[in-house]
Amino acid sequence: MTRPALSTSGPDVAPSPAEPLLHQVLAAIAQHRIATTSQLRRMVRPEGSRQLLSRVLNQLRSDGYVDCTTLPDGNRDRTHAWYLTQEGSRLTRDLPVLRGRQPYPITSTTAASLKTPHTLAVVRAHLAFAEDARQLGHEHGPWDWTPEVSHSIGEGERVVADAVMYYTVVDGEQRRKLRAFVEVDRSTMSSERLAVKLIEYARLFQYEAQPPGRRRPAAAGPAWLRWYPVFPRVLFVLTGSSRYRLGNRMADLQAMVAQHPLVAAFAREVRLGAAVLEDIECHGPAHPVWVPLAGGQPRPWTEL
Repeated sequence: MTRPALSTSGPDVAPSPAEPLLHQVLAAIAQHRIATTSQLRRMVRPEGSRQLLSRVLNQLRSDGYVDCTTLPDGNRDRTHAWYLTQEGSRLTRDLPVLRGRQPYPITSTTAASLKTPHTLAVVRAHLAFAEDARQLGHEHGPWDWTPEVSHSIGEGERVVADAVMYYTVVDGEQRRKLRAFVEVDRSTMSSERLAVKLIEYARLFQYEAQPPGRRRPAAAGPAWLRWYPVFPRVLFVLTGSSRYRLGNRMADLQAMVAQHPLVAAFAREVRLGAAVLEDIECHGPAHPVWVPLAGGQPRPWTEL
């Protein structure tokens, strides 16, 4: 089996038509774990045709680098969700866009079927931001969205974000770099468990790592400063239920901010918001569809 040469462009470089599309598709699947044909087209070649992406994916499948699971949908043609095989995972592990990341490959149909609904919802959220950025002249591409980012919060516990988003607002000569932890909720867990995520992020905000052999933390500040110059805002993207239930889930998030002392202090320092996935897909994340969890009228996510 002849391995395709992989691109060596840096993690901040969005896909370019000058790069082989095969390389872009492999890298995108490695980055996002699972994506449909349509999602991959919108991600790496938005002006291209579905047939073009299908040819590339079928070639990669024939070569043994990717496989797919078929999504149940009785009202449409078959929709395939693509993931890397073990050989594809080995091939892409040294990609610059994945350097330093713990790999979480999905390399079997069974694993894909378990992960697909949530992972595809996370990709939907990313595409809403990416397409908004293209229309507004901002910067946010496939490599600016890192799924499943884990950070220690002490006592052997960790907080795992569904994604960390890097986004650059471009306004003439001015550039404003924004970051966000993104939590995509499909209404599969209780509202209380969802709200507890805010406690975990509040703990991360305060957590200072204990150096080995020392009784007190070093005076280096919170551990998150190792990765972020400013603590990322926290965005909850809700879907999978009626408007009434989603509204209740947002209200429970707001109640956690109002009632929990640690979260209330956290909310005074970090911007927190929630929106419905279908709203950001329909109107764009830059529209006033985000409910500030600390209170106030809906607004764009950049103005929380």
